[in-house]
Amino acid sequence: MSRLDGKVAVVTGAAQGIGETYAKALAAEGARVVVSDIADPSRAVDEIANAGGKAIGAIADITDDGSLSDLVAAAESAFGPIEILVNNAGLFAELRVTPIMQIPNEEWDRVMTVNVRGTVQTTRAVVPSMLSNGRGKIVNVSSGTFYYGGPGLAHYVCSKGAIIAFTRSASREFADKNILVNCIAPGLTESEGVRNHPDLHVARAPTVQTRAIKRDMLPEDLVGTLLFLASEDSDFVTGQTFNVDGGKYNQ
Repeated sequence: MSRLDGKVAVVTGAAQGIGETYAKALAAEGARVVVSDIADPSRAVDEIANAGGKAIGAIADITDDGSLSDLVAAAESAFGPIEILVNNAGLFAELRVTPIMQIPNEEWDRVMTVNVRGTVQTTRAVVPSMLSNGRGKIVNVSSGTFYYGGPGLAHYVCSKGAIIAFTRSASREFADKNILVNCIAPGLTESEGVRNHPDLHVARAPTVQTRAIKRDMLPEDLVGTLLFLASEDSDFVTGQTFNVDGGKYNQ
């Protein structure tokens, strides 16, 4: 497969979990991938290389403009101008289920800083590279919790609602520059963070029961939508949010 042959993609939060799955899927379609994370992305990079793909790792903090500048410079030095950005990095797995009345202001602000401002900062850092290339695809990552509310995770839910809003605004601003901006809203996915979370085990069975497709959702279930949004197949699509949740939002 080579739908993305030669294109340069940056995936944030890609050292493990869903982000790693995104990075591997892009590489398998021929993209040259920058695997970015605040943690060491070497294992994911090595696995992409072992499978015949092209990737480099970059340790980057999405809330630090200097770190993001270094990320873009590394991507351009290794592969050339960036055409695909997947804004996947965010806080979720380390958050405990906490009622609204008990969420500390500091934790609320940290979630907003990483999940919302980090997405905006990364976008601002990468867009100039896309402009030099004459085109770009930005895929933001929201969450299905925005549509039904997630009790005990109000800060996370609000941050992911903001991502949908940002997607719509950015799509209007960047379309005339041939940069298209869309969003994926995954349902509860059996990623490493979810499987190891101390609180979320109670949500698994009820979530499956409210889906039209009654099974666990895996990271691989997101790949088809990602590749559609990253490839030329979606060249007349922008400002949209795709719910990939097994039909839960139908209920």
